[in-house]
Amino acid sequence: MSTLSGKLNSTHATRDLRSARLAAEMTRAASMQSYYTIRFLADRDRVADAYRAYAYFRWIDDRIDEGEGSAAERAVFLRRQQSLVEAGYRGRMPGDLCPEEQLLADLIVGDDEPDSGLRAYLDNMMAVMAFDLERRGRLISAAELERYTDLLATAVSEALFHFIGHDTPPPLEGRATAVRGAHIIHMLRDLIEDCAIGYYNIPAEYLAAHGIGVDDYDHPAFRAWVAERVALARDCFHEGRAFIGRVSNRRCRLAGRAYVARFEYVARLIEQDGYRLRADYPERKSVRAALWMGWKTITD
Repeated sequence: MSTLSGKLNSTHATRDLRSARLAAEMTRAASMQSYYTIRFLADRDRVADAYRAYAYFRWIDDRIDEGEGSAAERAVFLRRQQSLVEAGYRGRMPGDLCPEEQLLADLIVGDDEPDSGLRAYLDNMMAVMAFDLERRGRLISAAELERYTDLLATAVSEALFHFIGHDTPPPLEGRATAVRGAHIIHMLRDLIEDCAIGYYNIPAEYLAAHGIGVDDYDHPAFRAWVAERVALARDCFHEGRAFIGRVSNRRCRLAGRAYVARFEYVARLIEQDGYRLRADYPERKSVRAALWMGWKTITD
């Protein structure tokens, strides 16, 4: 019996190591900033799971946005992922998992906290994925856009405080404000690219009221809307940075400031362009940008 137990433990250890390596590799390939933030700032006992959490949804997002299957097949795929979350928390995870789904299984197996931040992250990110799947190819309302940002901001903030400074969580009120600003800028940064594949990040009511299309980027009304969104994001950054400054865990403060700085830099580029959006912002990956973001991270 002891020999069998030892073999099972060895098998689990090997699987966990393989899962951890895959998650780290996927995160590194998708986002160097996320990779190094997790590596250096996450709680030591939560690094592997932080990589799993990021990599798993990076995989889902890629399957939904770039997958070769039909819309119906993508919907079946997402329903399976949603069912796996439910099954995992009931202790009934099936055995026919692909390597990426095993990331989810390994992530959930140790999560037995009441009102878990990890569960909140998983549920809200699944809702984000479901909305992206459903909205593709159609205009969305201002209310839908607001709900989308709420879901994403809640998910990211819950992940941040679950994996970094977990034992000293900040108050609930205001914890998602900075991420709201980041998501607003993220959608502006990717608006032209998203539009090309059927994701429209400007409200249908605004387009109708001003008689403009989703690709009228140079129109004064379109630029006025962009300016309003940047101003809203700026307000979120201001409030969010004040909140981050009150977080007791130093690593968590650094991670939060670095995250905000990343999108503040893009906001500056949009402002410098007179609120004319571009398809790409290569400056955000420059040495100058890295130095500016580093300065904002350690001095504010």
